[in-house]
Amino acid sequence: MPGYLALILHAHLPFVRHPEHERFLEESWLYEAITETYLPLADLIERWREDRLNARLTLTLTPTLCSMLGDPLLQSRYERRLSALIELAEKEVHRTCWDAGCRRLAEAYVDRFTRLRARWHACDRNLLGVFRALQDQNRIEIVTSAATHAVLPLLRDQPAAMRGQILTARDHYRACFGRDAVGFWLPECAYAPGVEEFLREANLRWFVVDTHGLTNATPRPRYGTYAPVFTPEGLAVFGRDIESARQVWSRNEGYPGDPRYRDFYRDIGFDLDFDYVRPYLPSPDHRGFTGIKYQSITGGKGGKRCYNPADAQRAVTAQAAHFLEARERQLARLAEVMDQPPILMAPYDAELFGHWWHEGLAFLDAVVRGASDRALDFTFVTPTDYLRRHATHQVARPSPSTWGEGGHLRVWLNEENEWIQPHLRVAEQRLTALVRRYPEPGELVDRALRQAARELVLAQASDWPFILHAGTSPEYAQRRVTGHLGRFQELYDMLMAGAVNEAGLREMEAVDNLFPNLDWRHWR
Repeated sequence: MPGYLALILHAHLPFVRHPEHERFLEESWLYEAITETYLPLADLIERWREDRLNARLTLTLTPTLCSMLGDPLLQSRYERRLSALIELAEKEVHRTCWDAGCRRLAEAYVDRFTRLRARWHACDRNLLGVFRALQDQNRIEIVTSAATHAVLPLLRDQPAAMRGQILTARDHYRACFGRDAVGFWLPECAYAPGVEEFLREANLRWFVVDTHGLTNATPRPRYGTYAPVFTPEGLAVFGRDIESARQVWSRNEGYPGDPRYRDFYRDIGFDLDFDYVRPYLPSPDHRGFTGIKYQSITGGKGGKRCYNPADAQRAVTAQAAHFLEARERQLARLAEVMDQPPILMAPYDAELFGHWWHEGLAFLDAVVRGASDRALDFTFVTPTDYLRRHATHQVARPSPSTWGEGGHLRVWLNEENEWIQPHLRVAEQRLTALVRRYPEPGELVDRALRQAARELVLAQASDWPFILHAGTSPEYAQRRVTGHLGRFQELYDMLMAGAVNEAGLREMEAVDNLFPNLDWRHWR
């Protein structure tokens, strides 16, 4: 009996756009992800198509990420960033002329950045269009997520806010991809009963929960995480496979920690003289990543070794074979005890592949090609593919869960970030009150209501409490939350007074410009 493997790459970044600054540190999150993950991933999928490999892949493109990929300002800034990296890499070729290993790597960086810039020009800076074409060719399935990646269980007490997040995402997906989404990525895999009502209203068909969200369902699923269940509302729920997750994510067992791989943190933006790298840093006043790195992880207590791409490729080949063998054995065991074909759900953050784990995309490529060469007895599918082939499943209610630390909401609701929630509750209630106050507004009030909804959803993003908890850029996260809530309050005061300051509104629209057709009526 055949089995199935569903690879899901969840691509998400918070909406970061600062036209008021020429170079802004946090905007580099997008530029790094395009260079190291999104553009190379699109090219990889196109090569699979050219080589006629059967490699169906599910890709989440969140609404905030889509908004940034389609933004002309960020597109032009990314192109400028690529040109700067080419210039820096060319300087590195000369600087490393007496170090053969580093020089070869510097030359490879020049070639890589140059090819990426040519690819960027070839697609006319429209990477979103590239992914749309791949979906239209049936190579991938693109799914959506909440509008700004809000943790939906935290909105259970404000159903209008949850509805606004989900329906705004539905509308934005239609505008980007010319069709309706079928699948939905729960931000942070965070589930609690109640989300189904609005997912069903948005005509969505399935979502994914973490392992314990399905194994602890009521009643217990007969097949664990190896087959979906239907909720009483009729949505299909898939559970993450713990074995395939562990092989990639585990700190002790995961492939990305192999000492032969490139070290993410040893970047010349931190290692070299500040005045030398300063013109090429994401922000002129702070050290940051350039993407040019020369060391391998190495391990042990000694010094770092120079990165050797050939050694890394040997590790990729061996680990891809190990991954495939493990999936084959796992599916064979399951086939002995199941009376329907099992499916293994393997969701990962897309940015792991290429960005955090430099060799990650080569690993994916080796997995797909290895499966084709060995004619393994399983098929790459998307969850939608599986449901079309196997339509009858057990009915069960998933358990509240996330894929965050501890399996619950502690990451997004703790002593570092709990102060956010009371302010959000007030704003959510006030937006609903405003929507009811103006059933048929004029043009200016309509714009103000739309901007108020934008500011609210941006304040609700899961990224800000996560950053506050992790302590990576806490000042920036706090400024984002308070800034959006402050602008929301300013708009609320204008609308309650019946006097909208058009100049002030125009300034807000110029900065927080995502979701141009946002429908504030979703918050009724």
